[in-house]
Amino acid sequence: MKKFTSYKIAPEHAGLTVETYLKQILKYSGRHLQKLTRKKGIRIHGRPSFLQKILRPGDIIQVCLLQDTSYGVQPEKGPVTILYEDTNMYVLNKPPYQLVHPTGYTTSGTLANYLAHYLQAQQITAVPRAVHRLDRNTSGCILFAKNSQSQFLLEEQLKTKQLTRRYWALVQGNAAPACGTINAAVAIHPSRPNRRIISVQGDPAVTHYRTLRRLGDATLLELTLDTGRTHQIRLHLAHIGHPIIGDAMYGVASPYIARQALHAASVTFRRISDKKPITVHAPLPQDLRTVLEYYSPSHQRLHPAEE
Repeated sequence: MKKFTSYKIAPEHAGLTVETYLKQILKYSGRHLQKLTRKKGIRIHGRPSFLQKILRPGDIIQVCLLQDTSYGVQPEKGPVTILYEDTNMYVLNKPPYQLVHPTGYTTSGTLANYLAHYLQAQQITAVPRAVHRLDRNTSGCILFAKNSQSQFLLEEQLKTKQLTRRYWALVQGNAAPACGTINAAVAIHPSRPNRRIISVQGDPAVTHYRTLRRLGDATLLELTLDTGRTHQIRLHLAHIGHPIIGDAMYGVASPYIARQALHAASVTFRRISDKKPITVHAPLPQDLRTVLEYYSPSHQRLHPAEE
């Protein structure tokens, strides 16, 4: 049985076509509208409607909730740590050394596989939809949408910078100046496609950083992004002479941590249901706590919510 969400047309939206109302007011994507049209999933006062129909004040438009019929990945039992959940999305805490979703020859053991099993156990059939990316060895906050419409709206927030992510990175040396912006285009390495290089022929990339704490010959930085290029933070920090500790690809390996010391510490977004700003923090994993303690003789307590 089809399920519908109903919307009452306000006077200021009278005169719009159904298509314009759904795209501009409700923020449905063109692809989503195509699916709704094929399934006769748009109604006005309970009767099927066409996209060019003109809306009148008080019209009740009903939009079908498109249901997933599979998980898109193989459900697999594994730990899922939920930092935040509402009717439209999850914020999960991704551990290091785990892919977000299957890619290449890796089809199991990813966070998407584990989330699919979590949904299956609740008798919910839905595709796990990651809103953004995190490298395999980067830990912390990552968003998953519960349906295609929520995914579209969250991706729009990402494009318009209403959805922002803050990262913590422990880097080599004393960063100077203490805060700044790195504006350097990123391109695929000509002979190693899994790596990235700084190149004027690359895609624009902008990273902002500020110093949280100086720790001897290392610096703890907080970073935000204007763009989301692959390996952007790692490459940009190496580019200014402060590679992330443990990053063997763009710097040097570390005896104190087996991966780059990079953590998605928090994410801020507007809740889809009421536009309320929400900030979610991810606690530091043990390996990052250990390396920070090594560089912090005073063993001061550190956590992502700290200012």
